[in-house]
Amino acid sequence: MFSNLTQRLSSITNNLKGKGRLSEGNIKDTLRQIRLALLEADVALPVVKNFIETVKGDVIGSKIEKSLSPGQAFTKIIHNKLIELLGSETSELNLKRPAPIVIMLVGLQGSGKTTTAAKLAKHLIDKEKKRVLLVSVDIHRPAAILQLNRLADDIGADFFNNAQLEQPRTIVSNAIKQSQRSQADIVIIDTAGRLHVDDMMMSEIEDIHQEASPAETFFVVDSMAGQDVINPTKAFSEKLDLTGLILTKTDGDARGGVALSISHITGKPILFLGVGEKLDNFELFHPERMASRILGMGDVLSLVEEIEAKVDHDQSAKLATKLKKGKKFDLFDLRDQLEQMLGMGGMGELLKKLPIGANPNNPKINKQFDDQQLKHQIAIINSMTPKERRFPKTINGSRKRRIAKGSGMQIQDINKLMKQHMQMEKMMKKMSGGKMKKMMRGLSGMNFPSGMR
Repeated sequence: MFSNLTQRLSSITNNLKGKGRLSEGNIKDTLRQIRLALLEADVALPVVKNFIETVKGDVIGSKIEKSLSPGQAFTKIIHNKLIELLGSETSELNLKRPAPIVIMLVGLQGSGKTTTAAKLAKHLIDKEKKRVLLVSVDIHRPAAILQLNRLADDIGADFFNNAQLEQPRTIVSNAIKQSQRSQADIVIIDTAGRLHVDDMMMSEIEDIHQEASPAETFFVVDSMAGQDVINPTKAFSEKLDLTGLILTKTDGDARGGVALSISHITGKPILFLGVGEKLDNFELFHPERMASRILGMGDVLSLVEEIEAKVDHDQSAKLATKLKKGKKFDLFDLRDQLEQMLGMGGMGELLKKLPIGANPNNPKINKQFDDQQLKHQIAIINSMTPKERRFPKTINGSRKRRIAKGSGMQIQDINKLMKQHMQMEKMMKKMSGGKMKKMMRGLSGMNFPSGMR
């Protein structure tokens, strides 16, 4: 998300950094470029007009801090205004309420409500250690009920099975009674969607809302729908007491206009982002961090949190102990590292949170970080014998030919992997001695793309 806008805004702000001072001319030209960049990102026109006016007012009325160049000061103003546009502060669920806490998901058909219900449940189970009951009131699509049932099994959530397909109001009432008996902390209600807002749909949603009396009602927004989603969001907001927004399919949206428009237009905060197809591709929305990513500044805090959450700490501890004992970093260890990297979404997902110089939005780097390469490297290692993985130096020409044939790769791919292993082995040896400076020099000598050095 925002990849095109990030490229444009980063280019605009970089041009400003070379300016000795801010004149009326370069301010006007810069604002015009920002306006075009936002419109191309499919940001709603009223939002763009308001954004440009407020930035202009702050630039003209501000006193440049002595520690900042005019270009840096302008960038800081844009950053602050983006944060305001995205909702100013991180909004989190209030879970300090009597159980069961009822959360209702509403939205148009195809917005991803059912998958989002499962993702939200998994987030609450894994991160908050809550017992969650999932229930579907989409009696118009039995397949949606079956889908949610399967997803509940996958993530370890309870599921209210309504085999009789009763009226939604009855389903909600019975589900809440079951949650009380099973001592569930949270009930998530997945509602039916429609291709467009109609009277029958809104009447049904209002009826469910009245029966459920939810603590939170989230409107699920398909970020790829563009400005078409603004009017339906307003319609739902008028009928229901919406408490927040969840954006889905953000990994497939290169523009990001919905994210920059919808919170400002509705006055409702964005709480979560769906960032991929997997059930753990779900993130808490941080306006400040997102504003930094839009301007190409990266999001290192989110990167650290993701690594902390997804790295296998037991495996890492075993590797550290092994290295301290003087044992070598072998191809078993390299495979473990590659698999963990894939488990975190691959190099592409990790690099999205780094500053743009080392970011896959940078076209020079984009082509060099294909997660398919990680899978190919794992396939190569899997085609080796245990002895070859343990003692890589035994891999000669004939062994390479056999490994290449078994993995479907070329001899040169085997050679690249072996070189990568040698570099990582040297780096790990330096790390095991606690010599951080040497480790950093080792990193700089590795075959990373030039944009990352």
